[in-house]
Amino acid sequence: MKIRIKNLRLKTIIGVNDLERETKQDIVIRIEIECDGKEAAATDDIRETVNYRTLTKRIIQEVEESRFYLLERLAHHILQVVLEDKKVARATVEVDKPQALRYADSVSVRCSSEDQR
Repeated sequence: MKIRIKNLRLKTIIGVNDLERETKQDIVIRIEIECDGKEAAATDDIRETVNYRTLTKRIIQEVEESRFYLLERLAHHILQVVLEDKKVARATVEVDKPQALRYADSVSVRCSSEDQR
């Protein structure tokens, strides 16, 4: 089973320039989680699946308090938070930074648990 969290919009300190270190910037996060959802589907019991509400609250807290320089580091940090849940078999995290480059909608970094192997 796949659980997708689409376009979680947050603000954080991210970047290497002086202004980026002073002002929170918009980021957009997409997360795809693979888990065994058979038992949850059969029982309708939230304890049998990844509680994406609890997970999202944790990610919001982590991101809003972070002060990373690189999108790569932020994406990896979010992935590690997701993988702490033992019900997660695999996960992919993509972080977009809108307006990071002139003339581009955004720059994004994508990492997955498969990259860790």
